[in-house]
Amino acid sequence: MAWPYHAKGDPFGIYIHWPFCAAKCPYCDFNSHVRHKPVDQEVYVEAYEREIAHIAALTPGREVSSIFFGGGTPSLMAVSTVDRILQAVSKYWNIIPNAEISLEANPTSIEANRFKGYRKAGVNRVSAGVQSLDDEQLKFLGRLHTADEARRAIDLAREVFPRLSFDLIYARPRQTMEDWEKELNSAIDLAADHLSLYQLTIEEGTPFFELHKRGKLAMPAHDLSADLYELTQQVTADRGLPNYEISNHAAKGKECQHNLIYWRYQDYAGIGPGAHGRLSIDGKKIATVTEYNPEIWWQKAMADGHGMKDNEILGGEATADEFLLMGLRLREGIDPKRYTAFCGKTLNLDKKKFLIEKGFLEESKKGQLRATPSGSMVLDALVADLAA
Repeated sequence: MAWPYHAKGDPFGIYIHWPFCAAKCPYCDFNSHVRHKPVDQEVYVEAYEREIAHIAALTPGREVSSIFFGGGTPSLMAVSTVDRILQAVSKYWNIIPNAEISLEANPTSIEANRFKGYRKAGVNRVSAGVQSLDDEQLKFLGRLHTADEARRAIDLAREVFPRLSFDLIYARPRQTMEDWEKELNSAIDLAADHLSLYQLTIEEGTPFFELHKRGKLAMPAHDLSADLYELTQQVTADRGLPNYEISNHAAKGKECQHNLIYWRYQDYAGIGPGAHGRLSIDGKKIATVTEYNPEIWWQKAMADGHGMKDNEILGGEATADEFLLMGLRLREGIDPKRYTAFCGKTLNLDKKKFLIEKGFLEESKKGQLRATPSGSMVLDALVADLAA
């Protein structure tokens, strides 16, 4: 049975993880690494090519609808590295016409010639890690660029690429509603068609976590965070960039197609150090993850043809829970019949009724379920109740 796992014609994405950064931000728990000597990209790119060939052999006949270079800082990659990776993807899979090809970039590593080179190689969408338009807040977040550099990077990206997105972090210490509303409107003035707006979270293993644990980093109260979230939804909707996912906002038709693959629980290959993937093979969902350490990943990829350290068949309930958690992030919601197809049981009908009555869930005339703005703020509890 193909559906609900993967049906012919479904989107299929490729995620390429470039793990290297110029500096590690104090809030970041992504798989990113600082190396004090220049990375030998000619050496690493061969390992990417080998892993691409390996995963392509597991997924024959798939057509690639999106490619996403994430990190780390992919804009530290040489144009030739990006080009070789894209050439390898096209060698082993068919890339559909007008496929979305995104690359994350930091303002400090943006150069006009490099951007034009990425565009020539095939990149047609850039996602800039701006994070704030305030110099003091950028220093607090450990960013290496200024607000003016961010604005110049956005202007350059708009000139070179058909599609543009950038990220901002809000709900920062001492941030007021007025501060955020002003900054958000300034960002929308700069935005082309897409914004990713994330509340600052304290992740274990980061410098911010240690500061917070010692009482040296005071986060906004829960009520203020909730008010900031509601303000974000109101301002972006009024300005023509409503949210289509909890933290992502776009003009109509400009949603990130690659990220929609994640949230719609479709298939994607994860390539590079620490990359995760979800592949449907023989009617089963396979969770893949590669070695996190770049040097270990490289050694394994060169010796074995891939750097995967885990390749797990997900059971029906695990698959259904992942589908629920990802899909309820979207404003379009989920089809409950797909949940049942994964695990053989229906959602908890009593809980569903209760959550609808309390204003945490909405049900369309066609039976589609989606979280309300209030439900989106307690998504983990919502999923636990529905799957109980």
